[in-house]
Amino acid sequence: MKYRFLRYPEGRSKAVTFSYDDGCRHDLRLAKTLSKYGIKCTFNLSSGSILKNKSDWNLTKEEILEYVIKAGHEIAVHGEWHKAPGLVSAIDGIQDVLNCRSGLEKAFDMIIRGMAYPDSGITNFSNQANYKNIKHYLKDLGIVYSRTLQGDNNLFRLPDDWYAWMPTAHHTNPKVLEYADEFIAIDINKQYCSKQYPRLFYLWGHSFEFANNNNWELLDAICEKLSGKEDTWYATNIEIYDYVKAYDSLVFSADGSRIYNPTLITVWFDIDGTVYNIKSGETLVL
Repeated sequence: MKYRFLRYPEGRSKAVTFSYDDGCRHDLRLAKTLSKYGIKCTFNLSSGSILKNKSDWNLTKEEILEYVIKAGHEIAVHGEWHKAPGLVSAIDGIQDVLNCRSGLEKAFDMIIRGMAYPDSGITNFSNQANYKNIKHYLKDLGIVYSRTLQGDNNLFRLPDDWYAWMPTAHHTNPKVLEYADEFIAIDINKQYCSKQYPRLFYLWGHSFEFANNNNWELLDAICEKLSGKEDTWYATNIEIYDYVKAYDSLVFSADGSRIYNPTLITVWFDIDGTVYNIKSGETLVL
């Protein structure tokens, strides 16, 4: 029996993604800084604040287009009015997610499938809300993943459940730079064979926290550590989701010697230390 592990594009063993919430004006500085370092981010926006109750606190539609979307970052759902789905009834949760998704899609002329839970998300429950129902209606509303919180860790793993995607750390975590060093130091090829699975460093937060704490230098320190690594893929949340799903869609013969890729994405994987790639529509015989 051979071990087989996903590898990111070009056979890379690690990935980095960021996720920042609320679409405030400080996201401009955040977006420009991340773009400078070649790091990609998912910006989670509340359509009510961005498109309806416009204020000087929020980014404008034009700024989002120019500095976020055109720069290769992702925009995702954060609830029309930033309601924690665990604290509202199902119908209120459905409306908040659906209105946000449809509002952002119309405003930016694109399909949006990602999300970060607003407020306390799925960490507390009341009004008959529960995770099973929330996950069910998010699927029905076309949301394919949602980031949660309050579980910072240095496991650097892809999620087992895309609707409870736990990031590595909030940027205010005192161990964030330590985690980054640990992540960088991992050499997949020197790991025990069953531990050669791909790694992911996922940072989240709010850009206004850098402004409030007057510590933008922390963002630069994090970016300097994580950026420019040959073994690392820098991607948005949705790019990681789509790529992993493409890998999961590969079709294998019973003995594992023949592999078919029914997706539109070239997929890379490792089998006992040998890295392969398989193009869209290709059948690979090992």
